[in-house]
Amino acid sequence: MKKNKKILVVILLSLLVLISFAVSLCWGSYQISVSEVINVLLGNGTKMQNIAIMTIRLPRMLVAIFVGIALSTAGAILQTITKNDLADTGIIGINAGAAVAAVLFITYQTANYYSELGSLSIFVLPFMAVVGASVAAFVIYMLSSRNGIKPRRLLLIGIGLNAGLNAFISFFTFRGGVGDYNRVLVWTSGSLWGSGWSYVKVIIPIVVIFYILVMMNHKKLDVLNLSDETAISLGMNLEKERKKFLSYAVVLAGTATAFAGNIAFLGLISPHIARKLVGSYHKHFVTVSAMISVVIILIADSVSRNLFSPIEIPVGITVSVFGVPYFIYLMMKEK
Repeated sequence: MKKNKKILVVILLSLLVLISFAVSLCWGSYQISVSEVINVLLGNGTKMQNIAIMTIRLPRMLVAIFVGIALSTAGAILQTITKNDLADTGIIGINAGAAVAAVLFITYQTANYYSELGSLSIFVLPFMAVVGASVAAFVIYMLSSRNGIKPRRLLLIGIGLNAGLNAFISFFTFRGGVGDYNRVLVWTSGSLWGSGWSYVKVIIPIVVIFYILVMMNHKKLDVLNLSDETAISLGMNLEKERKKFLSYAVVLAGTATAFAGNIAFLGLISPHIARKLVGSYHKHFVTVSAMISVVIILIADSVSRNLFSPIEIPVGITVSVFGVPYFIYLMMKEK
């Protein structure tokens, strides 16, 4: 029965993902029907339809999908490491560390930066964001590792660091000009605006590689989900494995933040719902979590683009509208 339930959940989520794809590609200021979208994908669309789908909506949708997968997988890892459903890269400061590095880079990049690096310039922002996320994760880990890692201590230190880093971002953006302020504000709120094929070519390989690494080690994550004493008795080196999985979460979260800004709560909501649906075995729930995340971010992005058109709301704000009540619900359940 449990196996049948998991299959049913995957089938239903697959349908929701397909519906989300259709909504994301069809809904916009220039309406396109499903049949017209299929024609465009087969190479038979009009010039206007090709521009709308192939140049604007499809690359943006692909970036959104892999941002969702990255954040949900990073969130699932952190919830396992900390043994706490409230853990998320957006809450414990890893996303904020990536955002600080990216904001500094956006503000101080030189005019000849693109011409000197050429096609490699697209890799610099993700690299800077991953560096920022790594520094934040290192600080959290060092501060929480006195006398051994305590998951609750790691979570609380991360929340404090997150508040400090976000305060720094706010201070820094207020110091800049109006143009820099608006640009950084939209980015730090979480935005997919401007996503193009150059972004797609970078984010897909990074996310796919680290997602595969996580899935190859799903049994170790299952052991980490047990008590520390049980994990040690099974021969696991806890510190080594926590550092390894934390590094995976850092790269995934840093990459997602580089391309979509600071989207909070997505890595918290998706793993938690997935665990409720299919249980805590990582082989199943990490995949289901990624599917849930894809549905949420695609629908949220469609709403952000179109609800108040021609004004576009950052997708991070729309996700937070759903995420904050869920976070409060989880906090109230904590004993």
